Amino acid sequence: MTPKTIIDKIWDQHVVEAIDKDTSVFYIDRHFIHEVTSPQAFTGLNKRGKKVARPHKTVATADHNVPTINQHLTIQEELSRVQVNTLAKNCAEHGIELYGLNHPYNGIVHVIGPELGITQPGMTIVCGDSHTSTHGAFGAIAFGIGTSEVEMVLASQCLILSKPKRMRINIEGTLQQGVKSKDIVLYIISQISASGATGYFVEFAGSAIRSLSMEARMTICNMSIEMGARGGLIAPDETTFDYIKGREMAPKGHEWDKALAYWKSLPSDPGAEFDKELHFKAEDIEPMITYGTNPGMGLGISGSIPVLDHIDESSRKSFLKSLEYMGFNPGEPMLGKTVDYVFIGSCTNGRIEDLRAFAGFVKGKKKADNVTAWIVPGSKQVEAQAEKEGLRQILEEAGFELRQPGCSACLAMNEDKIPTGKYAVSTSNRNFEGRQGPGARTMLASPITAAAAAITGKITDPRTLL
Repeated sequence: MTPKTIIDKIWDQHVVEAIDKDTSVFYIDRHFIHEVTSPQAFTGLNKRGKKVARPHKTVATADHNVPTINQHLTIQEELSRVQVNTLAKNCAEHGIELYGLNHPYNGIVHVIGPELGITQPGMTIVCGDSHTSTHGAFGAIAFGIGTSEVEMVLASQCLILSKPKRMRINIEGTLQQGVKSKDIVLYIISQISASGATGYFVEFAGSAIRSLSMEARMTICNMSIEMGARGGLIAPDETTFDYIKGREMAPKGHEWDKALAYWKSLPSDPGAEFDKELHFKAEDIEPMITYGTNPGMGLGISGSIPVLDHIDESSRKSFLKSLEYMGFNPGEPMLGKTVDYVFIGSCTNGRIEDLRAFAGFVKGKKKADNVTAWIVPGSKQVEAQAEKEGLRQILEEAGFELRQPGCSACLAMNEDKIPTGKYAVSTSNRNFEGRQGPGARTMLASPITAAAAAITGKITDPRTLL
């Protein structure tokens, strides 16, 4: 039997019908929806007189455009209010489970799926959101889709897809102190560029990956999309199984045993061939920071922005345009640059481990006077756990405020916008022009690098404060 990759195993099992050698009707196990990309899909469905084919396969939450303070009150911002109310109406009409504002399971779509046990190995998972790749951390094929595809899944539970190429990225070795999973993925993207995995589905492997917790693995798969990949995944192992077991919607009893046997069959077979394979050493990675306007423009925090001679001639114009937007110059060090805002949260770094890391770092210290900080849990369950562990108190004593769940300043669809020209160290996933607000200047980093900036008021190597 020909050895198969985990990507092939899952993909081939979900092909309903081959249209031609490249294209298939593809079955979707789980569909997540939210208030921003679903309204048009439901409108299209209703115009055609269609019902949702399998409502029990779809889960809804309000997250992208919700306030992160006073969630018990009527939403003040009109667009947000209309979107959230429309989601509730559509879910009620079509029998879809909705975790709306103030529901104990409410939160960012890519946080609640794993924490509830909905996300499981071997699944195919889609959502009208590019960072659906987060769920790949469980050994699932998960990817974002457009609104017309949201409608297609609602109507048929299937998509028409072409199979992507397969890439494996191996990280071997032991991470330095102060280096987190966010640093791993920012390092990879800095090495291969923001388009280096275009056309591929990526398996992340190696001893450094296997050593990570599930929440850390989610951060890496979340940002696979930022290297141009269709999605990313990590083979399930005992860490995966221990995380899922006992969760609200995880299999129980005999069903657990049956599922576990299947999950253990998923890892890539020895000798399985990938279209491309890359290798990196964990020891080469230090805390990372971005300096430009795409996630590939990153460097080790002790380094300097590249000089023009080190930039490919065809890329120099966009490189200089990016630096002009950021107010930086070629050759400048990143250390010591002033920070105005710090954002902890998003589907990338809004989980309990991220809040623990940030709170542990700032405990006994004080927030810099020049920094405004937004600490936003990824879900109501994360918020409750932070309360239970005393993290809110630690944060407040250090001068920080724990807000309520939502996507918040990651994409600034709500009121949480970085003002024009201000610098933000953000644990989110994108640093595009205007991503965190018109004219906002974003530097991506890990929670502890963000914590170091929040305490000192400037870009600081967190290792000097550990």
